[in-house]
Amino acid sequence: MVRLSVLDLAPITQGSDAATALRHSLDYARHAERLGIHRYWLAEHHNLPGIASAATAIVIAHVASGTTSIRVGAGGIMLPNHAPLVIAEQFGTLSRCSQAGLTSDSAARREPIPSLRRRCAGPPLPSQTDFLKMSSS
Repeated sequence: MVRLSVLDLAPITQGSDAATALRHSLDYARHAERLGIHRYWLAEHHNLPGIASAATAIVIAHVASGTTSIRVGAGGIMLPNHAPLVIAEQFGTLSRCSQAGLTSDSAARREPIPSLRRRCAGPPLPSQTDFLKMSSS
């Protein structure tokens, strides 16, 4: 059996607003869940007036709290824009709050960009994968 997924940008339609777009995303996720869709991905996009999913972890929490069986996750997290530890902690916390479970993409499992490691004094940082393992255990 082929497992289907949905990718949602949380678009803000003409004449609407972000709050309505986020309510629609939850409605779409619930509909996808009723159809038996396996995963519901939310995309991170910044500085686009027509997209309401810039704070991806918060939108995931909103959708996951309103669904029960569909796995909800990020279609991509731009790690250069975020502290990797914060992302690991956010998604580790979200995975404990979600009834159906959280889905993470491969981008969140990649190593942090080398410049992040060079800026830190002291012992070497654990890899991003280690952070994710710590937050999900």
